[in-house]
Amino acid sequence: MAFERFKELDLDPLIAKQPATPRDSSRQMVLHRDTHTIEHRIFRDIHEYFNAGDALVINNTKVFPAKLFAYKPTGGKVEVLLVRPTVNARTWAVLTRDYKKGMTLDFGNGLTAKAVGKTENNEALLEFNQDDILPFCDAHGLMPLPQYIEKARKHNGMTASIETDKDRYQTVYAKYKGSIAAPTAGFHFTPELLQKLTDKGVKICYITLHVGWGTFKPLRGEPEQHHMLAELGEVSQETADTLNAVRRAGGRVFSCGTTSTRTLESFTGENHVTHAGKKWTDLFIYPGYKFKAIDCLITNFHFPDSTPLCMTSAFAGEDFIYEAYLQAVEKKYRFYSFGDSMMIL
Repeated sequence: MAFERFKELDLDPLIAKQPATPRDSSRQMVLHRDTHTIEHRIFRDIHEYFNAGDALVINNTKVFPAKLFAYKPTGGKVEVLLVRPTVNARTWAVLTRDYKKGMTLDFGNGLTAKAVGKTENNEALLEFNQDDILPFCDAHGLMPLPQYIEKARKHNGMTASIETDKDRYQTVYAKYKGSIAAPTAGFHFTPELLQKLTDKGVKICYITLHVGWGTFKPLRGEPEQHHMLAELGEVSQETADTLNAVRRAGGRVFSCGTTSTRTLESFTGENHVTHAGKKWTDLFIYPGYKFKAIDCLITNFHFPDSTPLCMTSAFAGEDFIYEAYLQAVEKKYRFYSFGDSMMIL
């Protein structure tokens, strides 16, 4: 099994249950691939590692309150996580533990849905009685926080603030609704820090990848046996043109997060030219992959059996990443979605 040694690390006490305040006060581990050295910094100092003419690519997808609760005809309560709409605007693929074809669910306030089938990925299909359910989600839904955060909070007797989660389980530059999980590497940026980079001559570029549950689907074997679920990504002509110009001028491309990286690599050819477009991508990056689009990667600390850990290991080398995780445990870095940052140069 891949990455077995990571599973031996005692990470549970290091799970971040709340985000850092302010955002840019998170710690940042900086890995230098050329010298195989590691620095320990604070995220707000990240601008020191950029040069004028470099580019920073960030994912401007927006998480929507995708967790809903409904009642079955028997009166039992059901939790439903919206995943994505289908070609029929009223029908959504969802995750739910309670499914029976033909069952009708009552979400309250006039919203109902009927279970009409399943997808090839075993997601349930619900046909709603309204064309646009996003306003209902905004009014009545909960942010789809990772289960490990909810469990860790419950274990520690913590109560979550719904309004705080709606603000902090989101990047400051989130714009286009569509994700059920946040591109968490971007949590650490503030408007002031982005402005500081712009003032330094760094090009801020946006891509959009709507994050689904496939990003967090754990490995159940070797990476070669894993199938990545497709997610919808988009690169604008402006972003493509800017990145290509940066490369021609000798600048570096910093990718913020594994979602930004998957998108860039999906839209960049072997000639290192990025193309604009919109498409579904099921690209899975693991050790052995040859990167075409990025020079530096900003990310968080990931689960041992996760696809993001595969990507960071592909970029920096599994041994170097393992060394970094050992130092992170020793120095008590905060792990996972609300945790601290890692930058690989």
